[in-house]
Amino acid sequence: MGVMERDLYIVNPVQETAETLVRYEDVSKSYGDVKVLKNLNLNINKGEKVALIGPSGSGKTTIIRMLMTLEKPTSGFIKFEDEYLWHMVNKKGRLVEADEKHLRKMRTNIGMVFQHFNLFPHMTILRNVMEAPVRVLGLTKEEAKERAIEMLSKVGLKDHLDKYPEQLSGGQKQRVAIARAVVMQPKVMLFDEVTSALDPELVGEVLEVIRELAIETDMAMILVTHEMDFAKEIADRVVFLHDGKIEEEGTPKEIFENPQSKRLQTFLSRFLRHEQQIRLSE
Repeated sequence: MGVMERDLYIVNPVQETAETLVRYEDVSKSYGDVKVLKNLNLNINKGEKVALIGPSGSGKTTIIRMLMTLEKPTSGFIKFEDEYLWHMVNKKGRLVEADEKHLRKMRTNIGMVFQHFNLFPHMTILRNVMEAPVRVLGLTKEEAKERAIEMLSKVGLKDHLDKYPEQLSGGQKQRVAIARAVVMQPKVMLFDEVTSALDPELVGEVLEVIRELAIETDMAMILVTHEMDFAKEIADRVVFLHDGKIEEEGTPKEIFENPQSKRLQTFLSRFLRHEQQIRLSE
């Protein structure tokens, strides 16, 4: 599907403005012969909540992993505010590949919560959340402890500070992971299918924490999710990806109530049937 065809399905495309926080410019990503992303152009505004939806393999997770500097684009540019992410301007004024010092500096603006928590098993919950503010932000242990306790209280875990990850439920572990990311006070938070590894009865408690963060903070958020009702509720904009390209994007109302492309219509109908099957089996 070419760029001209893709543009037909974009509803209210976001133009680059002073409010643009993240900008993907013709970004492609390949693994060998497999092209996962194909000339992606996407803007995320300051404070905006954007949900990425689409079938497995459509490139959703790759988009946020590149922003977290976990995956390097094969071509194209990613900009964060006024700076390039994977590139930098050298002393001669030329754009070159970023060094590790530049990447470390850029990462301080970005937080990410993964599917499988990625907590340090040998550390208490409190220390898990304290570690990065001390090592990365240079806070004293007392400052980091105060900030960590406040954040863990917000996610309902104040009574579990001295426990270890293995002593917590999956939902509690994910709430610790969210606290650990948010305590760094990033400008954008990335959520990668954060409920997919949880038992169904634990999903709600994690989504509630994210919902409260969306309401209470001015952080931008990019959520890769298969929770369509949640995306509909929390997102300012929904982006549907297919085969490494943006097939359609718009407000939740536009995407879920009036999908334009055949692929999006098919994708949403499959989810609706799947949800109905789950309800019938309960």
